[in-house]
Amino acid sequence: MADTIVALATPLGRSGIGVIRLSGTDALEITKKLAASAVFDPRRATLAQLTEPETQDVIDEAVVTFFRGPNSFTGENVIEISCHGSPVVLRRVIDFCLAAGARMADPGEFSLRALANGRMNLAEAEAIRDLIDAQSTGAARQAVRQLRGEFSHELQPIKDELLDVVVILESALEFVEDDLPETQTASIIGRLAKLADSVDRMASTFKAGRLLREGLKVALVGRPNVGKSSLFNSLLGTDRAIVTDIPGTTRDQLHERFTINDIPISLIDTAGLRETADTVESIGVERSRRAMADADLVLVMLDASERLTAEDRDILESVKELRHLVVLNKVDKLKGSPDSGIQEEIADIAGHPLRISAKTGTGLDELTHAIVEPFAPSDADTTGFLVSDARHHDLLLRARDEIRGSADLISQRTSEEIVLVGLHNALRYLGEITGETTTEDMLTRIFSTFCIGK
Repeated sequence: MADTIVALATPLGRSGIGVIRLSGTDALEITKKLAASAVFDPRRATLAQLTEPETQDVIDEAVVTFFRGPNSFTGENVIEISCHGSPVVLRRVIDFCLAAGARMADPGEFSLRALANGRMNLAEAEAIRDLIDAQSTGAARQAVRQLRGEFSHELQPIKDELLDVVVILESALEFVEDDLPETQTASIIGRLAKLADSVDRMASTFKAGRLLREGLKVALVGRPNVGKSSLFNSLLGTDRAIVTDIPGTTRDQLHERFTINDIPISLIDTAGLRETADTVESIGVERSRRAMADADLVLVMLDASERLTAEDRDILESVKELRHLVVLNKVDKLKGSPDSGIQEEIADIAGHPLRISAKTGTGLDELTHAIVEPFAPSDADTTGFLVSDARHHDLLLRARDEIRGSADLISQRTSEEIVLVGLHNALRYLGEITGETTTEDMLTRIFSTFCIGK
């Protein structure tokens, strides 16, 4: 029998409510010791007084809900104790549960037990993690679809069809002395080609799915006082960064998240790039250069109201090998012709830069569109289910390649015994997505990415 585990299911810190979850054989008995006067009926919330059994000190008044296994999240007896969200109170309740025989849950152990007890498959369990970690409405929507089993339902017909082909070839290997008839061979090759195409179509949605799930890392770079922090604040819609006329105000990176068209954006405001003798500022400059290398997109900001400087040219040269956009800020300060300032100077260096004013908001809509446009998938139907996990994508590609390789072997009249190796591999890869053939080591690695209370 599984031991009883306990964990805080809500974030650490003060809150109106804090939820403690227990799961295992002794979950109900441990709770009864803590709330001796209460009676817990399955699937019914009960107001109970939590008391230290030895001292009779009242810890809190809480709402306790009992879920009898197997009709619970984990498939075991589960207790959820909703206390007032004081860290002191929550710690006392957990400490009592530990003293009464429970142990602290490992990351993702509640979900792992649900998987082991058949309450969900691996893809659905991973969707719980993705739903908790979702940074946008689109990412949450995709996680819910996976949690409801949509991915598994799309995979099942492919696995069933693949298994039918395996049975035919296994039978031929066991009972047919001669080669398969030409017509049957052609039929199997056609079926495998369709299966490989189906798997490939699922895998092709990964670019859109990963964009929704992980988003983009965008770094703002430029020499001091070109308006990076002003643009940072304008995109976020809040005065997050300090803005002054003093060069070098930003000495360290600022990281904030926002969304563009439901795509999560991690925006980094960096220190101005220039040669400096200031030790602190020079550290910030070095961090800025590292942020440029790590970013999915670099926004190079220039001051449209000034002439191009040597520092500007150095920055433009340094981003040539990186995906970048050149942004001319402070167009509101241009006098006379809109092409005054440095517009003509950088035509040969930067092509057609975006012209904005972080102060007035001019051009910000065009800028936000330009940030996500290079990454938006052009060949994926984003209204359907999207593969968003790199592990799932890799397994789909492996299964596709094995199926196509097996079809090629059949067309070359290779022995069924050799062909079956690839088809069994494909079934194994598809099974690893839903956890049917996943090793214990892989499960440990996957569930270690979950939060403790899940």
